[in-house]
Amino acid sequence: MRLLSAAQAWTAVSLLAANLCSLPASAIVLDPNSQDSVRAASKDVAQVLWSMYATTDNQVISGITGLLTYPPYYWWQAGAMFGQLIDYWYYTGDDGYNDMIRDGLIHQAGEKWDFMPANQSKDEGNDDQLFWAFTLMSAAEYNFPNPPDGTPGWLALSQSIWNQLATRWEAATCGGGVRWQIYQWLPGWGYKNLASNGGYFQLSARLALFTGNSTYADRAVEIFDWLQNTSPLVTHDYVVYDGANVEANPSKGDMGNCTKPDTNQWTYNYGIMIGGAAYMYNYTNGSDIWRERLTGFINKTAIFFPEQNNGIMTEPCEGPQNCNGDMVSFKGYLARWYAVSAQIAPFTAPMVMPHLQKSGIAAAQSCVGPSATGVGGSYECGNRWYQNGYDGKSGVGQQLAALSIIAANMAPWSKAPLTSHSGGTSEGDPGLGTGEDEGIPKLDYGVATTGDKAGAAILTIFMTVATVGGAYWLVI
Repeated sequence: MRLLSAAQAWTAVSLLAANLCSLPASAIVLDPNSQDSVRAASKDVAQVLWSMYATTDNQVISGITGLLTYPPYYWWQAGAMFGQLIDYWYYTGDDGYNDMIRDGLIHQAGEKWDFMPANQSKDEGNDDQLFWAFTLMSAAEYNFPNPPDGTPGWLALSQSIWNQLATRWEAATCGGGVRWQIYQWLPGWGYKNLASNGGYFQLSARLALFTGNSTYADRAVEIFDWLQNTSPLVTHDYVVYDGANVEANPSKGDMGNCTKPDTNQWTYNYGIMIGGAAYMYNYTNGSDIWRERLTGFINKTAIFFPEQNNGIMTEPCEGPQNCNGDMVSFKGYLARWYAVSAQIAPFTAPMVMPHLQKSGIAAAQSCVGPSATGVGGSYECGNRWYQNGYDGKSGVGQQLAALSIIAANMAPWSKAPLTSHSGGTSEGDPGLGTGEDEGIPKLDYGVATTGDKAGAAILTIFMTVATVGGAYWLVI
């Protein structure tokens, strides 16, 4: 299966829009070609998402700043929610939630500014920490209001997480990669997953582009090489799998050492890789290799736009209706990095924007008011966008995903993410998260030269850092 051509997708968008008269009267009607329509629809959906975190008088429902707890949500989902709300502010200009978003980010940073709060040790993984890093990088790239004086900047906090991940790279198993979990006592310690390693790749690429420092680009290249050439997680034709086991399980034909992948494919894993490849494409001034990789990942996302669902974005778990509380948000991350790709790798815009428009319309019509849902609030969004109207399944994940794909339609009218060379003002601290500055890359805020960027394939600087820091961590 292939993605629709731009012309076919535009025709489908027009036909879908023409049929909106058959939708429930209380559904959101989105015109993706109208900024006013996109802003209004985004605002309606964002209000409900926010109500799942805080009351109308801004009292946090869980009682803990920066956390979602009812229904039970994992720590990472709050970080993802804040990231989506920062995107919402960036696209629409609505800053009504900004102060509390900033408070939430700072409160969950931990005493050491490492996003390792003690009360999350029971379930925090590398991918969980990375979703907070994605949010922090968005805050830096969009010039989100800075933290109070005496608090590290958004860039510095992102660097803190990157520095920690550098010490967790483990060459002794699977030839490299970081594990899913940070702590050995957690289920999943014996698994190296795409979300953690692809997330580390994307964070490295974003830091490279924002700072202009080739150390981060070197790391991105190293991780990508491991993903595609050593691990089975990314194939040479750009299929993205979920992860692989470190330990052997002969009864299931798994010899361990990351030789057999879990072949589940999820929208968010592709989104993570698309985002990382787009940042590297921009960093390398449009190199052929990153153009090829970015195109390859986007082409493979055709599986998430099945013809039987009218080409509307669909998570694989939606057919059997076995999506869990994590999976219902996954489509939002593919939408997010589709939009970023359209901005910083403009050649991809004709490939992704028609699909953001068509699925944006579909997501919007799944959001209906209380007269249809029978529950409080307004415009709660469903899970299966390809169905007519609300499917009765709502929550933080569904609301986040709908907000993401609706607001992403503002990308053509919005500035591309900033860098330190184009107006980004967030302050960095390359030693944060390590306890010392020695061996940590020193950022050069001068303009990167062509030679600097070509040097992204040279891994000398990173290996020095990783060997010193990684060996110490592994011994512990």
